[in-house]
Amino acid sequence: MSFAETVALGAIAGFTIFLGLPIARMPNLDSRARVSLSMLAVGILAFLFMDVGAEGLGIVESHLEAYKSHEASLWPVVGRFALLSAGFLAGVGGIATVQRRLAPGGASVVPLAGGESAAVMSAAERLEHGQALHAIERRTLRTGMTIAAAIGLHNFAEGLAIGVSAKAGQVGLATVLIIGFALHNATEGFGIVGPLGNVRPSWRWLAVAGLVGGGPTFVGSIVGYQVTSDALQLLFFALAGGAIIYVIGEIWSGVRRLGHTELGLYLLGVGFLLGIVTDLVVAYGGA
Repeated sequence: MSFAETVALGAIAGFTIFLGLPIARMPNLDSRARVSLSMLAVGILAFLFMDVGAEGLGIVESHLEAYKSHEASLWPVVGRFALLSAGFLAGVGGIATVQRRLAPGGASVVPLAGGESAAVMSAAERLEHGQALHAIERRTLRTGMTIAAAIGLHNFAEGLAIGVSAKAGQVGLATVLIIGFALHNATEGFGIVGPLGNVRPSWRWLAVAGLVGGGPTFVGSIVGYQVTSDALQLLFFALAGGAIIYVIGEIWSGVRRLGHTELGLYLLGVGFLLGIVTDLVVAYGGA
């Protein structure tokens, strides 16, 4: 498979993520629908965490096997484990640190739940109420973009797999990987917009989120075709795993206030199984 063909098909695999994004523009979603979409997203993200965790651990274990077979020293194992640890901790805590430092100072104002109508508010109270709602909307959209970034880290590693297999002349494997990742990425769009709830993002925001989440598959296929590095793959797997854990916690803290716990848990299971089904296409190709 040529470089141009690999890049073109990598782009197709990555940008199928846009298929699930327009659902965020649907008006008048009730709390049950919001919980369903959010927990479906959590299920997909839980599968992605299992996936990236297994891939990252597999890289470390391959060096451990080489050490056990007296084919290499222990230092590659120590180095890969240190890289895995640093990437994972950066993914878990780094996002929270960045968000805290970027967030505006001062206590946030909790919006009214309906006990006081806008009609009896003073002008100052209406302004304060509007600012609080705007702050919540910004935070929600920031969380959605964080999910897109975490998925993008995962998809970069997927793109590396496409590029490496294509460069090695494994055309059949590369083709199945592209099809499998395309199906997989189509479900990841729901993972990005599910937690937005009743916040209706602009088309521009959706376009940026799609590029952040799906674009790395395209970039990864280019890098994988040119450079083979298990350390690079491990770093992105670790960062993605940590970021996914952080994002799941953010979604859950928002969803639990809406209720419908039993429905949410069922949808979490559906999302997890959906991730497995799409991944089976890749496994069928021998990846």
